[in-house]
Amino acid sequence: MAATIIVSDSAGKRREIVVSRDSSLSQALFATGLRPPLPLCSGLGRCGLCRVRYLTSATEFPQPTDTELEVLSSAELESGMRLACRHFPRSGDHIELPPVASSVPVEVHEVLTSPVGPLHLAVDLGTTSVHWEAFSEGVVVARGRALNPQLGAGSEVMSRLALAARGEAGLLRQVVLDLLVRIARALPGPLESMCVAGNSAMTYLLLALSPDGLAAAPYKLDFRGGVWHSLTPDLPPCYIPPLFGPFAGGDLSAGLAALDALDAGGPTPYLLADMGTNGEFALVLDRERVLVASVPLGPALEGIGLRHGSLAGPGVATRFELGPQGLTCSVLGDGSRPVAVSGTGYLSLVSVLLRVGLLDAQGRFRTESTTPLAMRLARELGASTRGEARLRMAPGLWLHAGDVEELLKVKAAFNMALSALLAEAGLPASELTAVFLAGALGEHTAPGDLERLGFLSPVLAKRVRVAGNTSLAGARRLLENTAARKQLEQLADRATVLDLTARPTFERDYLTRMVFEYVP
Repeated sequence: MAATIIVSDSAGKRREIVVSRDSSLSQALFATGLRPPLPLCSGLGRCGLCRVRYLTSATEFPQPTDTELEVLSSAELESGMRLACRHFPRSGDHIELPPVASSVPVEVHEVLTSPVGPLHLAVDLGTTSVHWEAFSEGVVVARGRALNPQLGAGSEVMSRLALAARGEAGLLRQVVLDLLVRIARALPGPLESMCVAGNSAMTYLLLALSPDGLAAAPYKLDFRGGVWHSLTPDLPPCYIPPLFGPFAGGDLSAGLAALDALDAGGPTPYLLADMGTNGEFALVLDRERVLVASVPLGPALEGIGLRHGSLAGPGVATRFELGPQGLTCSVLGDGSRPVAVSGTGYLSLVSVLLRVGLLDAQGRFRTESTTPLAMRLARELGASTRGEARLRMAPGLWLHAGDVEELLKVKAAFNMALSALLAEAGLPASELTAVFLAGALGEHTAPGDLERLGFLSPVLAKRVRVAGNTSLAGARRLLENTAARKQLEQLADRATVLDLTARPTFERDYLTRMVFEYVP
């Protein structure tokens, strides 16, 4: 069924639109192109970026939910402001879209030099961000990044698959194609080829493949990648890296190519963990064998869905320390006062609190702490208007108990996947030669924090190697090296994929690891 609503922007321009009643108001606005790509929290009601103001209504303003009572002030609620993710379109409603302040630029393009030969484009199509490099004769001539324009549909994979199932798959594909065409047109020369490395869901949506096998259990993969594809007449032939499984896709396989695992990279066995909204793991046993697993992590590592979280950008705190003046933080850009906190910033703060005893292993604030440092920090403890325990981490910024729980879920999922892979291989953790961290987890997180939080054992924490954006580096290598493509396709055919969610002990294994301690 459809609803007809009136939408006004902050300048007062009115537009009447017809939208589906089956989608949230937030997704309906995205489907009409009225919302820019923002790092939304997929309906958790915590980021506050989807707020709208009801100007008039056919009946009455929607009653605020408990989440809105927490996120929005009394004055905002009285003025008719609500969170679009918490409500559905109703015919006759007239809403206003307030301007949205975000420190994260939507798109950044940088030309470094002039090409000396044909141009090739490597793209890391992430669920949250898109990174790209254009190169010629082995030299990077341009690069950039952008928010994934599908963000308006939600920050994690399942919300986009659900929207695609409701008939919006074409929109989700087109907004990414439009971005890729804009990138190509901004380059200092015509493209000869390109490679797009993304997880399986992002790849399926890009190629207009039916996402039914990814949307509900039992999950299955009908397209395996490892082929050249024509995306649109405006773009050159595009190589799609092999997909290992339903949620272990071309970003992970490209990452293995980047590590040179298929030629003569580092000594085996080692682990590649590509951590973002989805966690993808490859345990490389030798040149012929690899075990693969994936776990849903949610957007917390990207800073999304946390009360004061944000993608990394100017004014965002990426790390906390405890010094003579109390809590201090490292802030990106020129400002010393943070306006938000990245996912890895939250991880470092929780690590500090665990170290001094203000948080226990179950993630609960300890008001009875007796150490001097903990007692000092405990003065910043309080409660929100709804009674949720919280700690002041900077002026205007609070660590809520719910934020700690979201990070604990990420830790449990990571720990479970790592344990399952090692058990399947019959391999003690001490025999791993390295743990390569790619994605959001590896960018700013200290190995010591990962050990204290229980992501890794003390032995493995000492073998961490920050690998950077292996998906992007691998996409570039796959364009440059025909042999690497062939070897990767052969390895994908031999790979063993573990379906962790199908295991009868999945829930028990997950709950056992809902503790800030490493569980073998």
